[in-house]
Amino acid sequence: MKLLIVTGMSGSGKSCVMDVMEDIGYYCIDNIPPKLIPRFVDLCRKSESEISNIAVAVDIRTGDMFTEIFRSWQELKADDTIEAKILFIGASDEVLIKRYKETRRRHPLHDKFNGNMHEAIRYERQQLSQLREIADYYIETSDYSASQLKEQVKELFLDKNSDSLIIKVMSFGFKYGVSTESDLVFDVRCLPNPYYIEELRSHTGCDECVRDYVMSFEQSQKLFDKLTDLIDYLIPLYVHEGKSQLVIAFGCTGGKHRSITFAELMAKHLIENDYKVQKYHRDITKDKKY
Repeated sequence: MKLLIVTGMSGSGKSCVMDVMEDIGYYCIDNIPPKLIPRFVDLCRKSESEISNIAVAVDIRTGDMFTEIFRSWQELKADDTIEAKILFIGASDEVLIKRYKETRRRHPLHDKFNGNMHEAIRYERQQLSQLREIADYYIETSDYSASQLKEQVKELFLDKNSDSLIIKVMSFGFKYGVSTESDLVFDVRCLPNPYYIEELRSHTGCDECVRDYVMSFEQSQKLFDKLTDLIDYLIPLYVHEGKSQLVIAFGCTGGKHRSITFAELMAKHLIENDYKVQKYHRDITKDKKY
């Protein structure tokens, strides 16, 4: 089991980090009392869901309970069935103060220091100094945008950044409404329609006979090549910007022939390029007449 403890200065970007860890498949829990971490790990280990990657955020918000983090850490490190690591997120005092002013959020120690941000940050940094020293990873976010921070986290915990992106390739029929969940929508009604070929009408783009017919035309092949070039160019850009899911939709009249053909072929192309791909043919079972 892998356990990542995410800690650091309030306002440094821990929430952003936890979002990334969830996107890449970790079971995440925020603001857990440190004393409960070993118990939580044990519950996950016994769970029928087979939870193997966990990320927990622990920081000064837990108040006096925060001091328990070191005892819990020793207990976790003593368990050779757990690969436990600490990721510390930091930023300069000036940047932290600026971020709190921009978001108008209250620092967790606001009341303790009567609203004096400088004193609150100084105290918090002192309390976290030991964790900073034993941390396995450290990210300084003073000069990072949210997307840059996400990129840094992915570089630490993924073999390749594209693993963080799930691509859903779907088909739909325009007569049943345009897909509203899609990021990219391509209309393939410009291509010859197998519906008008009697022996193909009852088949779908999942069948080889339909795919062979649709792709037998030069315009179909050229369109697929151009769309493939476009999507291959776009995906790394989406990954760089931190997008965790991309929905690519192909639409034709009824969502049974041309759109499914293109969705199937595009999914195959993306899988061959080692992307995580899901397929969904929204209207394949609809029996209404055109």
